[in-house]
Amino acid sequence: MKLYHLYPKANIKGQSPWEPWYDKVFGFVIRANNEEEARELANENGGCETGDPWLDPNYSECIELKEEGEVEVVIIDLARA
Repeated sequence: MKLYHLYPKANIKGQSPWEPWYDKVFGFVIRANNEEEARELANENGGCETGDPWLDPNYSECIELKEEGEVEVVIIDLARA
């Protein structure tokens, strides 16, 4: 199994599936066999995002987390009002 980090793309053209910001999910770290499975799990466990943005690479990023790499915070999911 692999770990995947999914998050919304920063520069979405047109209406964002995450607007307005409340009752939405802004990130996942998911254990799955592949990217497709990770996106499907994110889509099934999302909030009230418009459409299926977790399945669509035009709206969301899905990157595999590797064990090696620099020290970093992987995800902070903070939405301020």
